[in-house]
Amino acid sequence: MPLPESTVLNPGVRPREVWSWAGYDFANSGYTTVVLTAVFNAYFVGVVAAKAEWATLAWTLMLGVSNALVMFAMPLIGAYADLRARKKRLLGLSTAGCVLGTAALAAVGPGDVWLAALAIIASNFFFMTGVALVAAFLPELARPQSIGKVSGWGWSFGYVGGLLTLALCLGYVLAAQQRGAPAEQFVPVTMLITAAVFGLAALPTLLVLRERAVPQGSVEVGHQVHESVARLMHTLRHIGRYRDFAVLLACGTSYQAGVAVVIALAAIYAQEAMHFTFVQTMTLILVVNITAAIGAFAFGYLQDALGHRRTLALTLLLWLAMTTLAGIATSSAMFWVAANLAGLAMGSSQSAGRAMVAVFAPDNRRAEFYGLWTVATQLAAIIGPITYGAVVYLTANNHRLGIGVTGVFFLVGLALIAAMNVERGRRAARAE
Repeated sequence: MPLPESTVLNPGVRPREVWSWAGYDFANSGYTTVVLTAVFNAYFVGVVAAKAEWATLAWTLMLGVSNALVMFAMPLIGAYADLRARKKRLLGLSTAGCVLGTAALAAVGPGDVWLAALAIIASNFFFMTGVALVAAFLPELARPQSIGKVSGWGWSFGYVGGLLTLALCLGYVLAAQQRGAPAEQFVPVTMLITAAVFGLAALPTLLVLRERAVPQGSVEVGHQVHESVARLMHTLRHIGRYRDFAVLLACGTSYQAGVAVVIALAAIYAQEAMHFTFVQTMTLILVVNITAAIGAFAFGYLQDALGHRRTLALTLLLWLAMTTLAGIATSSAMFWVAANLAGLAMGSSQSAGRAMVAVFAPDNRRAEFYGLWTVATQLAAIIGPITYGAVVYLTANNHRLGIGVTGVFFLVGLALIAAMNVERGRRAARAE
């Protein structure tokens, strides 16, 4: 990707630093691709929980608990990171936590529901914390008019990382199946592969990325906590000053609920509704990662050219088309089309949301605003999958109805975009 410093990057930012920042998306995407989307979720339902009626609901509840913890903790973590200029240090801790939690999943076998729950709750908590912290570096690196494309670079590079990790896992799975090994033998190894790729690929980010923020306030721990809470409460009390950011939070909560369903339940839907095999599902997700990388990269440029709000609306229309097609799909070919529509919309919609937070965030409250964005996305990650799981549980495993209900989240998000004024939100941020 070309990086003309004078037009894209902020003064003093070198291209290698942007590469290292984007490299974190490359590193952590293996976790979502292998653990949440393609492998461990289906393994939990089919092997760990032995396809019990409550298995899909249990999986969504596990993610719900983890996301609830992130939702309550991340605003304080973000406010603290801004006050003490410790985004990078906390990013290192969250990375280590997710890598260790992912490796712990290798110990999960048939019937180990509680061990799986503890490892998923911990690993997902640290993963989402890292996502919020690394996103807060974006406005430090990119000029305002280039935030969309730089965010898109990160998301597209991230899908390459997810593609690499999944390809390594698929290669191992195919070799293991040729030896006659069952899932309880080869899935744990894929968890170790995922943890290793994450840990190694995150090193350039942790070594090269600079912390440009300046510490503010007291250095005493007690005062730091008090100041972090006070800072957050001040923002929430005066949220009317940031009305467009508030609308973005509501919009993000809605459409990200639908995105969370696809991330958490894609493999389960493929196997339970479309009767895909384990290898067919992994191959599908592998190809979708390529589509997602293309979509994230292209829509990043489109966002800077077309505008943040219009681009986000376009991605939600793609999501609506995907849920409709997936719900009525009766052939594998039709489902492949739906899955690749999801790929085009996946990275682009999430990248667009991340870039819009950068537009609405005051310079001295970036980690805090990204912390609040994480609250919205984590609330979505609770609402979406649990809604899907409840619908499936109450309708005797009707996964098609579950994906149909998911489309409502994208409709609501589309309606909320109409109430958003990007320029007004930008002015409010600069007036801080």
